[in-house]
Amino acid sequence: MFRSIQRFASTGKNTSNLLRAQININNIINCSEDYKKSIERRQLPGELLSNIDFIIENHPLRFQLFQQINQLKREREDVSQSLKNGGDLDTSKQRLKEIKSELKPLEKQVKDLEEDIYIKAESLPNLIDPTVPVDPFTEDIVQFINCESESDVHVSEKQDHKDIGVRFNIMDFNAASKVSGSSWYYLIGDGALLEQALVQYAFTKARKYGYTMVIPPSIVKSEIVNACGFKPNDQNNEKQIYQLEGEGKSLTGTAEIPLAALHASSIFRKGTTFPKKYVGVSRSYRAEAGASGKDTKGLYRVHEFTKVELFHFTTDDKASEELEQLKDMQVEIITELGLKAKVMNMPTSDLGSPAMKKYDIEAWMPGRGSWGELTSCSNCGDYQSRRLGIRYSKNDDERLSHVTTINGTAMAVPRVIVALIEQNYNPETDEIAIPKVLQPYMGGQEKIVPNVF
Repeated sequence: MFRSIQRFASTGKNTSNLLRAQININNIINCSEDYKKSIERRQLPGELLSNIDFIIENHPLRFQLFQQINQLKREREDVSQSLKNGGDLDTSKQRLKEIKSELKPLEKQVKDLEEDIYIKAESLPNLIDPTVPVDPFTEDIVQFINCESESDVHVSEKQDHKDIGVRFNIMDFNAASKVSGSSWYYLIGDGALLEQALVQYAFTKARKYGYTMVIPPSIVKSEIVNACGFKPNDQNNEKQIYQLEGEGKSLTGTAEIPLAALHASSIFRKGTTFPKKYVGVSRSYRAEAGASGKDTKGLYRVHEFTKVELFHFTTDDKASEELEQLKDMQVEIITELGLKAKVMNMPTSDLGSPAMKKYDIEAWMPGRGSWGELTSCSNCGDYQSRRLGIRYSKNDDERLSHVTTINGTAMAVPRVIVALIEQNYNPETDEIAIPKVLQPYMGGQEKIVPNVF
């Protein structure tokens, strides 16, 4: 969800649970110009362009080496057969010895070359959807929610959620700092109730749209994190993901990771109805929170939070339509919460390596004096499924293809709380209005007022 989370390609080796990524080398060669444009438009390092050139130049050499190897193997069979038919023993043995010495370096050369080609191919980002904005740094505003334009949201007085929340005794940052450190928090009383209401509301909405509920694990094996394209460190080498030392496991930054791995190393057989849609809630952990000193005040960027995530396993021909449907569901949620927000088709510089296209929804946050991201949804094509080994029977001949994965936020709780408090606080009455859709999950409560404990 958050822009500071970076993605990366995995090591390209088998793990205890996953086979190495099933990369389509021929497609990279045939669509090399498209891959180069994807790299350039994403503002990624030029060495990735060199990787494509290396693949194109060396892939034919691989076949030449195979031809030499096969020719020597055929000769070896002929010599062996000659021996059986009474051929000259000394001459045949000598030639077999020579063939063995000739084969060994060729086989090593082709193995090393295949590995180099594979690693360079696996490092490449996904292709880009043609509807992504042309300017690599400027998003396209798709629509506004509960407002007419950006100028419709500005207020003269900043209403900061942290100041309000602390004064109302619904959140405590000082106690959390003593217990856990900076960028952690307590939600108390109506603050805790508000979180649960948001989670239940999101689950109810997802179930209405046919999602299967999942409570996934919050700790996953590191090869799963890698296969989903998440990077342990950002471009400044600052830690993004909490890794458990010596265990080969990580805390998840989003339920997207365990949801993506739900069907890892599996095949959806002929007759499977797509999409397979899941909604999962989990605690999410972000080591990067405040790493660069940005957005460290209050709930906007924290180390741990509750998040409800949406995930689709589908087919490439349905993916574009499903991404729009997921985005429309997010719009419906933000609309019903009454938040002033905007939907954006994100530029290439904001796309992680797996994403072909991404929509973000940002809400106006008076305390920040700017817009802040609430949700994101992405079409990742077969980037993740090739690394997780998830396939389906596409045709009657049982030919297997990789599924397409789509992910999106149903509810990133702390940021929604930020927007709700800052947009719904009434300084005249000193109360926070609770959206009508949340009231049934808060015992019919219509507002939050200062509490004294």
